[in-house]
Amino acid sequence: MWRRGIWAAVLGAALVVITGCGSKIAETDERATGAATASAWTLAAPIRIDGVRTADGGRSLVVDSEVPDGARDCVRSLRGELETAEHGTVYVKVTYETRSWDQDSGCTGTRRVKATVKLGEPLGSRRVMVNSMDVYTPVGATPPALRQCGENGCDPTPPRCTSSSYRQAVNDTDIPKHTSWEERGCDGTWLTLDLSTRMGPAACGDAGDGCSSSAVSQRWFYRAESSGWRPVATNGDAGCAGIHKVLPELPEHLCASLPRLDRG
Repeated sequence: MWRRGIWAAVLGAALVVITGCGSKIAETDERATGAATASAWTLAAPIRIDGVRTADGGRSLVVDSEVPDGARDCVRSLRGELETAEHGTVYVKVTYETRSWDQDSGCTGTRRVKATVKLGEPLGSRRVMVNSMDVYTPVGATPPALRQCGENGCDPTPPRCTSSSYRQAVNDTDIPKHTSWEERGCDGTWLTLDLSTRMGPAACGDAGDGCSSSAVSQRWFYRAESSGWRPVATNGDAGCAGIHKVLPELPEHLCASLPRLDRG
């Protein structure tokens, strides 16, 4: 019995030591995992694309972009790749690895970098789409730079008194999206549109359903330019008196019969 008691005591002490070692090992592994996570590198795309230009006789593209920066290394393995070329457009991808997702990385600033994409053949007149977002074209650009296309595409239609041209004018006006318009006058050089934007909760239905919404209306005047209709003034008064204070060159026939703007 005495020997059996001594053996039980020794075995219990050994279990305590082993258990303690296991806790320390687990704690060490947890710290190592946390350190690895904190310094992990993640694949990312540039914060923004600043420009695209050709090089090597048009057989390469140089993509200027903005990436994270800080006291430590924030970016590595910057790559520019050709994905495909079809239907007159060259699709390229720019990526890099970063640890800026880690709040303790110190990657709170930004810097510009250049990524080169080998095309294998001259770009010619084809367009370039970067990361399935930004589109650039050599048409109308000053080589070697490419021209960035806007919301109205790479080749905006000339200003006309047509519905599609009015939509382009609305898109170029500093107003909320999903704005409707009513044409009040157009002669090919000048255009007047009444723009109406519905305000209220996004999920709001009809007023009869207990929803409360209203519309904000503005009257805009546009002048024709080579790239489309350019907004030049806004005024909601009836007739010509109000608008002629800010836009005296507007023809009389385009404002004489204007009603007072209904602001909802």
